[in-house]
Amino acid sequence: MRSLAEQAAEELEDASAEDVIRWAVDTFGDRVCVTSSMTDAVIIHLASAIRPGIDVVFLDTGYHFPETIGTRDAVSAVYPVNLVNVTPSRTVEEQDAELGPRLYGRNPDLCCYLRKVEPLERALSGYDAWITGVRRDETAARRSTRVVEWDDKREMVKVNPIVAWTAKQVDDYIATNGVLVNPLVYDGYPSIGCRTCTIRVEPGADPRSGRWAGTGKTECGIHA
Repeated sequence: MRSLAEQAAEELEDASAEDVIRWAVDTFGDRVCVTSSMTDAVIIHLASAIRPGIDVVFLDTGYHFPETIGTRDAVSAVYPVNLVNVTPSRTVEEQDAELGPRLYGRNPDLCCYLRKVEPLERALSGYDAWITGVRRDETAARRSTRVVEWDDKREMVKVNPIVAWTAKQVDDYIATNGVLVNPLVYDGYPSIGCRTCTIRVEPGADPRSGRWAGTGKTECGIHA
């Protein structure tokens, strides 16, 4: 499937997000899913319009803001999707007992691995491809992201339909289509992760600067 991904990356580079998703569902059928952090439902809106009933994988880390959980529940109620709620192998209490409290402050990379990366890898094992909302303009590490990639770590195809979109294009799509948005976005949280590692940012600041502020960390490891 690596060669399939490489060929699609070339052929779909300038394709619309809808055409990219259509290729993914035509190619993989029930073996493709969407992943979402529930910052907004743009990628869910796009995918569910093309394949109603598509699986949407959400990582319930145990540390989310209540607004994020509320957005997850609203997405499940509003859009024609199958919400797959994925939890880590340890509860927060079990992790605290085994590794000590506030692991997110002492070793955020390990905390992200245990509560995001490992659960996602377990959840994705039942699919051949996954659709994400990753965009090139989000971080320097994402600037070379292709519209379709071979995910070497998970040995599956990764599809990024809105990779070339700007933040303005996302905002315009939300406004035009009435897409659900996490209310925290309008309260100074343009990029939303766990409540333990996400702070408000000033207007006009780097949207990702509120994630793991002061640590030098910019990625949880899912897309790295």
